[in-house]
Amino acid sequence: MCKYMIKFAYSSGSLARMVKVIDDRTTAVRILVESLGGSLDAMYWDVQKSSSYAIAELPDAVSAVAAISAAAKTGAFLSVEADELLTEDQIHDALVLAKDASSVYYAPGRAAIEADPHLQDGEIDHSLT
Repeated sequence: MCKYMIKFAYSSGSLARMVKVIDDRTTAVRILVESLGGSLDAMYWDVQKSSSYAIAELPDAVSAVAAISAAAKTGAFLSVEADELLTEDQIHDALVLAKDASSVYYAPGRAAIEADPHLQDGEIDHSLT
C-alpha cells in the first residue's frame, strides 16, 4: 500500500454549514478511504487555511485519484489534492536510482553547450534567449 496526504481545502459555504451543524469529517473520510481498499491513519486540521489533511494508505495512485475525485465532485471544496508520501527507505532507494539514471540523462540544451567551448556546464548563452 502507498501512503498519501490528502488535503481538503474547504469553501466558505462548507465551513458555514459545518458551524451550523457539526459533523464528524474524520468518519466521512475514513469511510471514503476504506471503500477504496485503504485505511485512514490520521486526520489533521489547519486552523489558518480552513483545510484538513488526511494521512491514509491506499492501494495505488488510481485509488488516490478516485478519492479526490469523489470528494471534489461534492462541490464542497476549493480544491482536493493528494500527495504520495515516501518513507526514509523509499527516498533512499529513489536517490540511488536517480544516481544511476543521471549517467544517461542529459540537460536540455546540451548540444548548444557542447557546440560552444566557451560555455561551462549549466551556463546559459544569453544570445539564444
